[in-house]
Amino acid sequence: MSAPEKDVLFPRIALIGAGLIGASLAHVVRRDGLAQHITVNARTQGTLDKVVELGLADATSLDAAEAVTDADLIVLCTPLGAYADIAKTIKPGLKPGAIVTDVGSCKATMFTDVAPQLPDGVHMVPGHPVAGTEHSGPEAGFAELFQDRWCILTPGPDTDSGAVDKVAELWRRGGMNIEIMDAAHHDQVLALTSHLPHLIAYTIVGTATDLEDELKKEVFKYSASGFRDFTRIAASDPVMWRDIFLKNKDAVLDVLGRFTEDLTALQRAIRKGDGSTLEERFTKTRAIRRGVLDAKQD
Repeated sequence: MSAPEKDVLFPRIALIGAGLIGASLAHVVRRDGLAQHITVNARTQGTLDKVVELGLADATSLDAAEAVTDADLIVLCTPLGAYADIAKTIKPGLKPGAIVTDVGSCKATMFTDVAPQLPDGVHMVPGHPVAGTEHSGPEAGFAELFQDRWCILTPGPDTDSGAVDKVAELWRRGGMNIEIMDAAHHDQVLALTSHLPHLIAYTIVGTATDLEDELKKEVFKYSASGFRDFTRIAASDPVMWRDIFLKNKDAVLDVLGRFTEDLTALQRAIRKGDGSTLEERFTKTRAIRRGVLDAKQD
């Protein structure tokens, strides 16, 4: 499935991992003819068979080093905990001038686990397409996932600007807005906007699962929209989120400490019957929802 020359951004792309984000990116590349050849690597043959069935790759391999051979762009689409081993594995297959990027929710990991393994002449452009659903696997992917969402790139100070521009253009073709950000700042921001909400969702749904069976049935039966939303978030890939919390633990623990203080203040207000404090807090937080809607991130 070769693409017209004018549309090609990267002659050969290698996707390491074929979950929701990797598969969705493959759909975009196929739709817009952004590569002449796509190779997909995954841990199991079953996943690769599904990738072939969906028409998302020109070649597949269980060997990551083989998958990146001659690739112009390598995209890490695996849980963060796998980055270090993958970087060691693919190092011999990386050609000079290749670009290594990723889609992970913690950017410091690229600098600690991947950068030390990259040969001279290979460019690293960490990236985070801030988009997703609770579904996983190659069959969950769809090209419209990225439309009107943000992709945050966190290149180092010495990263080749041409490499950054090419990765940015890839995500723009997927419909994304591009933001360049310091990696540490990204990890602090995402700890609040993404990681903490997931931690809270896992906790609340976990509390429900520990209830007595009869009460649990009632909770499930009469779930209001709030609990339903929490169950959707808590249905996300457990391995991916385990790694996010471990890799971004400092930022997560910092924002979790702030949240705990705010929660304690609300507990105190409820205990004292302090309705004015509760109403004041709830009034202020309504503005956040309006901000999300205004930013078209609903």
